[in-house]
Amino acid sequence: MDALERVAAALATAPAVLIGGGAGLSAAAGIDYSGEAFRRAFADYIARYGFSDLYSSGFYPFPTEAERWAYWARHVEYAAVKPPAMPLYVRLLELVRDKEYFVITTNVDAQFEKAGFAPRRLFAVQGDYREMQCARACHQKVYSNLDAVKRILAATRDLTIPESLTPRCPVCGGRMEMHLRMDEHFIEDEKWHKAARRYEEFLSRHARGEIVLLELGVGFNTPTIIRYPYEELTFFNQAALLVRMNQEVVPPRLPIQSRTVNLAEPMQAVVSQLLAAKQKDRSAGERA
Repeated sequence: MDALERVAAALATAPAVLIGGGAGLSAAAGIDYSGEAFRRAFADYIARYGFSDLYSSGFYPFPTEAERWAYWARHVEYAAVKPPAMPLYVRLLELVRDKEYFVITTNVDAQFEKAGFAPRRLFAVQGDYREMQCARACHQKVYSNLDAVKRILAATRDLTIPESLTPRCPVCGGRMEMHLRMDEHFIEDEKWHKAARRYEEFLSRHARGEIVLLELGVGFNTPTIIRYPYEELTFFNQAALLVRMNQEVVPPRLPIQSRTVNLAEPMQAVVSQLLAAKQKDRSAGERA
């Protein structure tokens, strides 16, 4: 049995699947953070500020709030507003739809939500491009930024906007910030905590017994959120199978090597093949 067959067999029998989505998943889905599409969409920012990719540009120290929000409006539109549900995410949902599944993700582009994953089964740990918060976290509430983004995009001239359009905190009047985990002021509101509790409850229910841990495009920027916990779950649950889909193959720790499958092939192809295997098994069962 090869690696792909082993994963397909595990997915066929395991009642539960835990999906961990990292930046590599959205990259594989076609959201371009540093390639040609990024360079076309941000050519003027690249020329003026020297940006090389969408991730690092988010940390640029813009000299004014007007320039900063002009940039973030385009960033949000590019990464979270314009892209539809990408086919890879849609196929991924088809793969696990009939399972008890849960998703934990460090991605902030709302692709899981767009693809139709149930909100109650989703924990976006690092925030959401479509939200903003008080930069000083003066109160524990987050706000949609979509209306502000529309107004800013319409008013942007020469990579800046009128100062009056820069979002201000409705409580303290101070700066607003993207609701992304950039510093110690990141707000974990009630919605965030409810998702965290549902995740913990899922882990508690499946601490023993068959479960497939799908680790998709997870790197080492924040390994304590998905990578290391998945290794720990696999270590303590002898019936777990850890499946790592990542072009950068990193061998797992020795105690769990026999229960880990590394798939370095393009994620689009792997998920499509797994879905085809599932549909083939279903058709065979119906004929029987």
